[in-house]
Amino acid sequence: MSSVVIVGAGEFGLTAALELRRRGWDVVVLDAGPVPHPDAASTDISKVVRMDYGADVIYTEMGEQAIEGWRAWNAAWGRELYHEDGFLLMSRERLAPGGFEFESCAFLSARGHRLIDKSAEDLRRDHPAWNAELYPEGYLNPCAGWAESGQVITCLAMQARRAGIEIVEGMRFGKLIDCDGRVAGVVTLGGGEYRADRVLMAAGAWTPALLPWLQNVMWATGQVVMHFQPGDPETYRAPQFPVWAADIGRTGWYGFPATESGIVKVANHGPGIRVDPHQPRVVPAAAEEYFRTFLRGTFPALAEASLVASRLCLYGDTFDGHFWIDHDPQHPGLVIAAGDSGHAFKFAPVLGGLIADVVEHKPNRWAGRFAWREPSGVSGEGARALAQNYTRAHHKLSK
Repeated sequence: MSSVVIVGAGEFGLTAALELRRRGWDVVVLDAGPVPHPDAASTDISKVVRMDYGADVIYTEMGEQAIEGWRAWNAAWGRELYHEDGFLLMSRERLAPGGFEFESCAFLSARGHRLIDKSAEDLRRDHPAWNAELYPEGYLNPCAGWAESGQVITCLAMQARRAGIEIVEGMRFGKLIDCDGRVAGVVTLGGGEYRADRVLMAAGAWTPALLPWLQNVMWATGQVVMHFQPGDPETYRAPQFPVWAADIGRTGWYGFPATESGIVKVANHGPGIRVDPHQPRVVPAAAEEYFRTFLRGTFPALAEASLVASRLCLYGDTFDGHFWIDHDPQHPGLVIAAGDSGHAFKFAPVLGGLIADVVEHKPNRWAGRFAWREPSGVSGEGARALAQNYTRAHHKLSK
């Protein structure tokens, strides 16, 4: 029986562990904290689940299959942790070729998905929390929604333990074990040794800090997330307030319907702040006003809601926004599964199969996108705010 030690019990690590175990591997998962790890990106109340990726065939296919997987997980777990409330994408300009919303709508429609066009008049009638004066056009994708990400990790960990996977908590990575030029396991900071045929590094934003030779292609980026508690949470629940994106290709703003306890999460998928993942996370003092300025324009009533929580969510950002899933060519026996770049959680139901195929050198139609590559200035993931005005506004937060 082949064996693998996986460093990291987040979505990459646990889904890969489950799939490799299903294929007959002996699997041990090490994590520095409790599982779910309180500082992990996935340890939050929600993550977007969507297939809308412009005209990108690979991410669209992955999104389509992942949504089928989310439905299957709901059925298997007997819990609705994926909520198919839809995804509302609005633009501050009329939809035109080249724009994220236009390309997503056109591509998905051509693939047979039934989308619902939204005008300012539709927005005003069906989604009254929005300022329809700013958003003339967009669409609603009913086949999308959000997942209770922290709870999903808990369920995956429980499923892994039931499958015979050993999850060792409180074990911090120290170094790789080298045996005649091949990686043969992991030594923890406490001196414990875990030997295996393969080591899979799936440590999220900590990955380039633990493996410094990756720092030219990926790094940790902090993104501010805020939780607001409106006085009238029913206004912010689906269907009138589903998962939303407010001109996301240019601004990065997105958010969620109110949770059962009435919390509305708002976030920005932007350039971010370079951080050391081992250091304390500090939300910039200017962040709240930055968020409220956006809310005043887009959701005026929500702008006055109480701020009940904020956090710095860490992305494991790659230079091109694509994931990093491949064997390390300079370290035989080591496989990397990282580089979430802030948009991986939605693919959790299909990531395990993809990673396991890479570990086993099996063909996978998506794997080439995430293979080892040289750094370049090309940006890959479409819904990322790179407009100069938003970049400048963001940089004010890091000062």
